[in-house]
Amino acid sequence: MIFEVEKEDFLKMITRAQNIVEKRNTMPVLVNVLLEAKDNHIKIFATNLEVSLTDKCPAVIKTEGKVAISAKNLYELTKELSEGTLFFEKQKNNWLKIQQNKSRYNIVGINPDEYPVFPTFETNEFTKIQSSLLKEMIEKTIYSVSNDETRYHLNGVYFENFLEGSSWKFKMVATDGHRLSLIQRTFEKNNDLKVPMQNGVIIPRKGLYEIKKLIDSCDYDEIEMAIEGAQLLFKTDATVLMIRLIEGKYPNYKQLIPQNLKENISINREELLSSLKRVSLLSNQKSKGVTLNFSGGKMEITSNNPDLGDAKEELDVDYKGKDFKIGFNARYILDVLTSIDEVDIDLSFKDHLSPGLMKPNKDNGYTCVIMPMKI
Repeated sequence: MIFEVEKEDFLKMITRAQNIVEKRNTMPVLVNVLLEAKDNHIKIFATNLEVSLTDKCPAVIKTEGKVAISAKNLYELTKELSEGTLFFEKQKNNWLKIQQNKSRYNIVGINPDEYPVFPTFETNEFTKIQSSLLKEMIEKTIYSVSNDETRYHLNGVYFENFLEGSSWKFKMVATDGHRLSLIQRTFEKNNDLKVPMQNGVIIPRKGLYEIKKLIDSCDYDEIEMAIEGAQLLFKTDATVLMIRLIEGKYPNYKQLIPQNLKENISINREELLSSLKRVSLLSNQKSKGVTLNFSGGKMEITSNNPDLGDAKEELDVDYKGKDFKIGFNARYILDVLTSIDEVDIDLSFKDHLSPGLMKPNKDNGYTCVIMPMKI
């Protein structure tokens, strides 16, 4: 295998691929990427068995061939090389020689036959969806995904769509049992939707991060999506991302959203965010517990930690209900506030033992539920 390629093109491709590779060494071979020189392109394969990626860039192919090489070593070296043309040659011992001007480097590789069988797909039923909306939906739900490996069906975001009138709606939901995030958006230009998900699918956390990275790294207003069997596929011109969906039934999230909440408060998002950051510094460092005390147009935020001290701040709020107080993990509220970009937010409560509801003041499509805690 011998080829020449421009550093800029090759580095973009390697950067996407090295994000995918297995970092935990459960299968040592997965720290490698597979390079294939063929048809005037260098094609790269990377997988951690849950998320897989193929990409390619133009190259001058002098001899076709394949090699499996450490993703980290290849990326780190390529990143430090000068701009311009790079020359690659596979050696008989599966080492990869890289040359640029008077510099030469040899990276240890392995036999490409040792690389696992790469997932493939046959479907042509791709639907174009708006990249910015998909990215927003991921950012506003992924922080609520559970880290508990024993509840594997909660280790991802539930993704579904449905027809409402003449428009297709997409919905994402995530919960870890302590909080829930739900966002619903209308996607334009999808009257010919070819990816029906009325029964919903569960996208693993790693896959969500890679979708977001793919959107960030390419300059496309739309990205193509398809489902084939247990795989969710996303692609741009040269890049294909294949995500193995989580099997299992997602809980009935609608039952977790409280209804008919009596106490409603409107507050400036930035003021609440700043106050919570300060007050939570003196809370229990594990539980991050803070108390919200509402009384006649005022909200008092307090925390107490015998080892650190205590804190109290008072904010003006739009509230005319009865006096009450409720405790929360400040980190959960901060995650929600960080994901919202509107000026004001609405808080709704039933009582100090029931979940609270948070949403942007002017966006009914985004709802967050947070369980209270005893302080």
